[in-house]
This record gives sequence, structure tokens and C-alpha cells, in this order.
Amino acid sequence: MSWIQEAELNLRERLCASILKVGPMPEHVAFIMDGNRRYAQKCRVEREQGHSRGFEKLAETLRWCLNLNIREVTVYAFSIENFKRSKEEVDGLMELARQKFTRLLEEQCFLNVCFAYTSRHEITSAVREMALGVEEGLLKPSDLSESLLGWCLYSSGSPDPDLLIRTSGEVRLSDFLLWQTSHSCLVFQPVLWPEYSFWNLCQAILQYQVNHPALQKAKLLHEAACRHQQVEADRACVLEQLGTVGETGGTECKQELILKYSREREERVSNFRQRLENKRRKFLTDLVQSSAPFLRV
Repeated sequence: MSWIQEAELNLRERLCASILKVGPMPEHVAFIMDGNRRYAQKCRVEREQGHSRGFEKLAETLRWCLNLNIREVTVYAFSIENFKRSKEEVDGLMELARQKFTRLLEEQCFLNVCFAYTSRHEITSAVREMALGVEEGLLKPSDLSESLLGWCLYSSGSPDPDLLIRTSGEVRLSDFLLWQTSHSCLVFQPVLWPEYSFWNLCQAILQYQVNHPALQKAKLLHEAACRHQQVEADRACVLEQLGTVGETGGTECKQELILKYSREREERVSNFRQRLENKRRKFLTDLVQSSAPFLRV
């Protein structure tokens, strides 16, 4: 039987889900699953049991998301900082992750897992990819932009989260999706992750719905500003080139040159993105092949 769909929503939950879906629903939700260790301490059980209960809660939460038509979920499973914990706890988490994520892979679910991840490392990696593109001649320095950096992030294949939820009462992002959540609704809830409930999720979605108009307005204004900045950047590059060669021309001629430059920039960016996509595909293929024995154990 499917791990995620082992139980259906009860009548009250189905009624609440139907009411919520009348309003705007987040398509992508991110979770910082915090509180497993405190849950273990509270229940006076081993830490590994707390982490195990946290993985079970993830499967349950994915079932709720399916019923709420939330198409994508991203979770902060393990940060680089977590490797500073005791070797015994880290080893136990690695083994638990191997077991649980192998099972989730069999589900073919809609889950992104941030493992051994920090956002600052991700952004630094994106900047290095753009710098390498310039070094290799695929890009010009003037091609670098905010939107291109966003595409170079690990999450480029997914829309930015509409809603980010952190449990356990901590009110910080802990270096998680710092770039991607600039226009997300952030909800911090005091419940420990293994005790998270369908009603906690509904509460977070209600908060998203209340803030949805302001979030959408800010997002649209930002997108318009980025487009305007790109047009102005293309215009500045063309005018600089004309000034360098001493050429002059009417407004119509300059506009044609700007459009030509814009098309050339888009072609360069497209080639760079294709090269980066091929590089990532090869990396993932090699990773899967090298991990195959580990996953079969």
C-alpha cells in the first residue's frame, strides 16, 4: 500500500479542505521540519525515534498536501550545520534518511529534499556558474542579471514557494531558500514537527490567503522592475557601443539596435542555460549511478 495514501481525510478534514480551496491556494509549500529532538526529549525517547517520527509526519503531510491540490513540496531535511552534531546522531540520521527517502522515491511523489544544504552556498554556487559562463565566452558581463542568477540556483526547475512554514516556534529561516522566499508568505508555528497536524497546515494556508493580495502585488511589481532594468541595461550597452565606435543615428535606428542586442543576449543566455542544464543532468546521472549500491543495501 502507498505510504503517502495509507489513510483518507475524515469528513471534517474534507469539508475544511473544500472550503479552503475556494480561496487562492499555494501551489508550492516549503517546510523547515524543526522540533524532532525536542519531541524526543519531551516524550523521553531516543533522538532517533524523534527523527523517525518526523519522517512519518512528512509522509502524512504529503498526503494532506495531495488532498489540498498543493502540487509541490520542498523540505529542509538536513543542513550542512547539522553535520556538527555527534557522529552517532549524524550516522543514525543518514541511515534513517536512506530508508525513508528510498521509500518516498518509490512513491514518485512531488517532493524536493534539501539535504546537506545552505542557501548561502547555493547562491555562491550560482554566482560561480555565471562567472564561469563569462570566462568560457558563453556570456558577456552585461548579460548577468538577477533573473539569470535565479535560474542558476538549484531550484531553477521549480516555481518559488508560495508559502514557507517553520515548526517548533523558532522564528528564523536558518539559511533556507533565502533567495526563493523573497515574496513568500512566512508562517512560524509553535508546534513541534512530529506533532504537526492537518489543522496546523490549514491555519498556515489561511494566513497565506489573507496575505495573498499583498504578496501578489509585490511579486508583480518586482517582476516589472526586473524587466525594466533589463531593457535599460540593453539600451545602455548599445549606447556605449555606439559611443565607442563614434556612430550616431536616429531614435528608430537605435531602437532596432537595442532589439538586435536583446535578441543576441537572449541567445547567449539560452546557450548558457542549456550548457548548465546538461552539466546538472550529467551530475545527477553520475550521482544516481554512484548511489545505486547504497540505495539497494
